[in-house]
Parts: sequence; structure tokens; C-alpha cells
Amino acid sequence: MRHNRIVLAMSGGSGAIYGIRLLERLLAAGIQIHLCMSGAAEQVLRDELDVALDEFDEHAFLNEVRDVLDGYGFRPQDALLRGRLVRHDIGDWSAGIASGSFPTDGMVVCPCSMNTVAAIAHGISTNLIQRAADVHLKERRPLVLVPRETPLSPIQLENLARCARAGAIVLPASPGWYHRPRTLADLVDFIVARILDHLSVPHTLSRRWGESTPGTSTDPGA
Repeated sequence: MRHNRIVLAMSGGSGAIYGIRLLERLLAAGIQIHLCMSGAAEQVLRDELDVALDEFDEHAFLNEVRDVLDGYGFRPQDALLRGRLVRHDIGDWSAGIASGSFPTDGMVVCPCSMNTVAAIAHGISTNLIQRAADVHLKERRPLVLVPRETPLSPIQLENLARCARAGAIVLPASPGWYHRPRTLADLVDFIVARILDHLSVPHTLSRRWGESTPGTSTDPGA
């Protein structure tokens, strides 16, 4: 049963544009997004995309999201208005996503820092992102982790393997090239498309392997 509700967490890894594009595509699909960001993620948003979240205002934030996507060559138009955005503070333990009794269709941590990977791998819940991830593992719901780190130490590799054995999908931000990307937007959409696949959210963001006609993004909102 789908509840049209997905948790999107952003921790302090580089690659904030992946999380922002994913947020826009999920909202465009009419999904209710429960968004939680770490303090480090907010800093990365400022450093990489000039998005400030000192005082969160949904309308202002979505306008900044539009501006960022426009700068990368996407055309979000009014797609952000189709879904619903619910923001949770990382220290809010009363949030529904902290409990398994709150139904969701899955969770994504994008980008996912190695610190967050380590906490999830060892069942540590010191903030809402870690707790929500733990909930999704114990409830056997989809949990997609999108690390953007290189190279990887043996400790990091072991933590990622531990998460995978527990049921998480480890989906590194390593875009392919068989779809013949021409822009940064094409590379971003390759990863976002794979995330959407694992959340069972339909899309036409990039050409799939085996399709006869090479091309770039064909989604009307791309």
C-alpha cells in the first residue's frame, strides 16, 4: 500500500544538488516530503548552492530551490506546488518519522555523509536522521543511502557493507555515461533517476540501458 509519503534527509556530504533535484522531482510527483537536514548539510547548501536556511520559510526556500535548478539548466516551473513539504528539525524526537507507527513509502539520505553512514551501520540514533533511518531498517522499508565520497577507507567500506547487509540500498553518487550526458543536469539526473527507481516513483529522467535512441533528459520538468 502506498502512502504517498517519503522521508528525505540531507547530511553533510558534498553534492547538495542531488538532494535538491530529488526534492523537486518528488514534489512534482505529488508526494508528501518529510525533510530533515543536519547542520552540516545546511552549511553545504550555503557553500555549494548559496541557499541559506538561517530562518526556514517554506515559500522562500522553494523559491531558492527554483533558482538553483534554473542555474543548472532545469526548468522546474510550478512542479514544486504539486506535493507537500514538511520540514523537521534534526532534534525533534516528537516528529512522526521517529516512529515505526508512522507509515512511509521509504527514506533517502542524499547526500549521505560518512558520519551518518557510520551511525546507521551501528544502530546509533543521536538525531532524527539517524533514528528515522533506523526505523526504516527495522520496519523493512526502503532506505536509500547516497554517499558522495572518494576514496573510501576500509572503515567506510565496512560501514557501507554493514548498512547493505541490514537492508539499505547503497547508491553512490557515481553517474554513468551510456546515456551520453551533455550537461551537469544530465549527470545529476542519472543519479536522481536511480533513486526514484528504488522508491518506485515513475519518471523519464534519463535513457535506460538498452533503449535504442541515445538522448538526454526527456522529462517535461527537466
